[in-house]
Amino acid sequence: MTSKVVYLGDLRTECTHEQSGNAFITDAPTDNNGKGLAFSPTDTVATGLASCMMTVMGIKARDMEVNMAGTSAEVTKTMDSNPRRISKIEVVMELPFKADDKTKKILENTAMTCPVLNSLHPDIEKVITFKWA
Repeated sequence: MTSKVVYLGDLRTECTHEQSGNAFITDAPTDNNGKGLAFSPTDTVATGLASCMMTVMGIKARDMEVNMAGTSAEVTKTMDSNPRRISKIEVVMELPFKADDKTKKILENTAMTCPVLNSLHPDIEKVITFKWA
């Protein structure tokens, strides 16, 4: 088992990671009958994309002896209706360290092969931007 999700009522869930015991709350967004007091389930999908990209980049960077500490990403999720679904995810990644063109290309290509990106439905538009120091 990967995780356990418990419905807490009032359009809120608690998600617990089985191996670590770490937990987080989700809440329905304000545009879908919720209070927007926590990540929505679709927020976690969009945010998971940036997290996955950084994780695989971090693995490759470590192998290349490149320090990626301080790298951040801004994530914007766009919803569509009929059916209600994620229609677009934009990730703007800020890489605050200097790198040569070869290193940049390797890390960007690594990011673009992350498992989450490869798992998202092809109809979801993905706009990925890398901003280097």
